[in-house]
Amino acid sequence: MKFLDIEPEFSSYKTAKFVVIPLPYEATTSYGQGTKNGPAAILKASQYVENFDEELKREPYKAGIHTLEMSNVKCQMSNVGNVLKDGKIPIVLGGEHSITPKVLEAFENISVLQLDAHADLRDSYHGSKNSHACAMRRVLEKHSLVQVGVRSLSQEEWRFAKKSGQDKKIYFAKDGLPLRKILRQLSKRVYITIDLDVFDPAVMPGVGTPEPGGFGWNEIIGFLQKVCQRKEVVGFDVVELCPKKGDLVSPFTAARLVYKLISFLV
Repeated sequence: MKFLDIEPEFSSYKTAKFVVIPLPYEATTSYGQGTKNGPAAILKASQYVENFDEELKREPYKAGIHTLEMSNVKCQMSNVGNVLKDGKIPIVLGGEHSITPKVLEAFENISVLQLDAHADLRDSYHGSKNSHACAMRRVLEKHSLVQVGVRSLSQEEWRFAKKSGQDKKIYFAKDGLPLRKILRQLSKRVYITIDLDVFDPAVMPGVGTPEPGGFGWNEIIGFLQKVCQRKEVVGFDVVELCPKKGDLVSPFTAARLVYKLISFLV
């Protein structure tokens, strides 16, 4: 299934500006499970997203959006590098957040903007250094990182943040979205990783580890639009959708989020 219900002329790989890479990886989830079903749920919901952007008054999909077939994790990781070499923008659909450090191995000279309820700065979790709870600790081993929307972290994570100086790049949800400070800490080229639990559970109930006190739709979309206007966004991922029976809101909202980001980058 491809992202959006669009004509073949706008979904071919050769002419597409964007390439959607489904990565249904799930191995370390610790609370709600089912993130492996996230990519398929987003693709299915996208069939019902209106292709005309009511805010920008245009059809962003005409820049070209190709969707790769579901494949094994190793193959999909190599696809990220191939997409970059071909001069296209990769859009990765997770899956759990542990995919992000592996995806980022294909990128150089970037900073990472994380939108997430959790810091994900543990060095290891349940015996694994590659757990979803360690994702940003692994990212920091290669890239600079700005974290936005955090409202849950362990004492271990806070101690690491204070010792490493990362605490100056953590913006807790209660502090809002101080755009100027965040932009100053990001480099010119930025990769965005979005854990859907950055949203309040009232907006996005279908996530693996929901946390109260998150952001609303308009807050996140307005923030992302400004980041895309001021920085060169080289790729992004949307992770941790955990589809639940009867919940149409979460996958549809995730699909809309992906398309809004595409529209800001066209």
